[in-house]
Amino acid sequence: MHTQSSLQGVQGTTYFVPISLEKVGIFEAPLVEATEESLAGYGRLVDDFDLAEVDIVTWPQPGWRPVLPGTGNEGGITSGEFIVEWKGDIVYTFNHAVNKGYVTGWTTDPLQAREDRSTTPRDYIYTFEANYHPDGGQIFYPRNQEPFVMLLAKPTDDVRPEHFRAFYFDGKKGVHINPSVWHQPAFPVNEHVVFDDKQGRVHACIGCQFVEEFGVYIKVPLRPIASRIKGHPRMALP
Repeated sequence: MHTQSSLQGVQGTTYFVPISLEKVGIFEAPLVEATEESLAGYGRLVDDFDLAEVDIVTWPQPGWRPVLPGTGNEGGITSGEFIVEWKGDIVYTFNHAVNKGYVTGWTTDPLQAREDRSTTPRDYIYTFEANYHPDGGQIFYPRNQEPFVMLLAKPTDDVRPEHFRAFYFDGKKGVHINPSVWHQPAFPVNEHVVFDDKQGRVHACIGCQFVEEFGVYIKVPLRPIASRIKGHPRMALP
């Protein structure tokens, strides 16, 4: 079978049974050029993967007694390849740092999406979830300077679809996502992107499913951004 089935679930950070775009709402995230200014509160640009440090959060103090200095943050860092790629109409990711793979979205109705070939222009991705890591940040650095888009929202457990922004990266720099910032794995503008990835080894995940909680997919713009870079009007900041 090369098409999604209404009975066939997919593994994101949680298990999800796709629903047709015709049966739920769609919220289109605003598209923003990734700069130090626009990323304030979400993260920061990374110039050098090897030198960049991951922010680690000390284990929370459960009562009135404090966590002793130098403890609660010793889990360390894990790193590895993070691959995001199109297979037909579907975006797949595999995070070798934590040995997990996911489906992160579709460029058409999930119930009609094909894996063997693309059936529609890859201008948008419809995604169903996001997550954050309370224990630490995460760095994505594209090995071959491939452009990518990241869906981000600032920390809050009361997150809503309208809190999300789609950030376009031209591939010349990577990004450090701050601890507790909502995100999806990076979306490829072209066929695929291989990232160098590093993050906290604890890898705690807090998740939000947009379709279940809010009755919408988030529509993430990809292609339209390319025509606005270099010599074209810049995007508005949030």
